[in-house]
Amino acid sequence: MTFSPNDAPLAEVTRGADVESLHEGAAVVVDADGQVVFSAGDVAQPVYTRSSIKALLALPLVETGAAERLGLSAEELALACASHTGEVAHTETAARMLARVGRDVGCLECGAHWPTSERAARGLAAIGQEPSALHNNCSGKHAGLVCLACDNGFDVAGYISADHPAMRIATQAVAEMTGAAHDDANRGVDGCSIPTYAIPLTALAHGFARFGTGKGLSADRARACVTLRQAVAEAPFMVAGTGRFDTQVMETLGTQVFCKMGAEGIMIAALPEVGLGIAIKCRDGAIRAAYAAAAALMVRFGGDAIAADPVVRSYLVQEMRNWNGLRVGEIRAHAGLTG
Repeated sequence: MTFSPNDAPLAEVTRGADVESLHEGAAVVVDADGQVVFSAGDVAQPVYTRSSIKALLALPLVETGAAERLGLSAEELALACASHTGEVAHTETAARMLARVGRDVGCLECGAHWPTSERAARGLAAIGQEPSALHNNCSGKHAGLVCLACDNGFDVAGYISADHPAMRIATQAVAEMTGAAHDDANRGVDGCSIPTYAIPLTALAHGFARFGTGKGLSADRARACVTLRQAVAEAPFMVAGTGRFDTQVMETLGTQVFCKMGAEGIMIAALPEVGLGIAIKCRDGAIRAAYAAAAALMVRFGGDAIAADPVVRSYLVQEMRNWNGLRVGEIRAHAGLTG
């Protein structure tokens, strides 16, 4: 995979009256039939989907009936779709998911890291505790895969492998939703050790247009999409955490938007009421630019309620202040996206 020479500006950072930095990449809006409604940059360039894809990986947990049999709550299903900040509610919810199948943190294969929430990390340190795999921002996704494996009677060990039967089921769902191949040729390893695949942004956006509408899906899969979107709308804190874009947007807009960031500047959104999916890749990996770009496309294509939402609009132009609290500039979506 190489960088495209056809990147478009997504966001700019000002200092004083001047543009100090420019973030480039690609962005696309696609409808549920796969038609491109808007594009900027090289949207055919394959990109690793990273954590943006978690809700699609969670579909088999619901459509196979495993979630219902295990009694998974809305909070637990939302956490299966999450990149969380390691706050207490997140870790406790992940532990409950594992307990439903008689497992504990010892079966997680995602590795441990300090919570990305500074407050949560300081809280752990203050009581002399080290982080566990429950604090990993992907522990909910991993707990969901463990639940899927246990419900199917699979050996849990090695569930992070591309060849594990639970992982094959989850990956197949993503491939079917996006219409893009997920195989040895485009596979990498994600930060939490599960496979991640490089696919075109157009395919990623199409997958989330279908996730938002159910168009072209089986009845069971369409119901699973609704169940996950409703779970996330009921428990948006679980998807990210305090002060995070995904949580803030879905707290105010509920089922009108499903959005999910991914590492290295990936951002997706499903807009069910207008039948569209959005996919963005900031080529330098800056998530601040992806947030601004996502806000711009939500405002432009999401309909009146989303366009007027103050939380979404606050990401169009994000004020920057220095350590003394002085306003020094702003991060703003590029005019090419705002229309």
